[in-house]
Amino acid sequence: ASGFVVYSVYTTCQLKLDQYRKASKPNSVGKGTLVNISWRKDVSKVADTISADEIGEKVAMCRCWRSKKFPYCDGSHNQHNATTGDNVGPLLVKK
Repeated sequence: ASGFVVYSVYTTCQLKLDQYRKASKPNSVGKGTLVNISWRKDVSKVADTISADEIGEKVAMCRCWRSKKFPYCDGSHNQHNATTGDNVGPLLVKK
């Protein structure tokens, strides 16, 4: 029975990994998959600063890197989650 459990866990992990790989864009230098597939690719590291005055009472910040309004969430994580089996959601910031 324990062999079946190990096999089931391994198979489930492989399935999730395969789903993730299919949904992610391969890195051009062959080092795995990219998280950021489109935002500010002309810089070596993306770092954004947002003033507390800019957010109003509450703001949803993107954590999936798929938002067309990045760094703000536009709900793109819903499609990302459905495609990959992931569970990422926005970071909600309140004043």
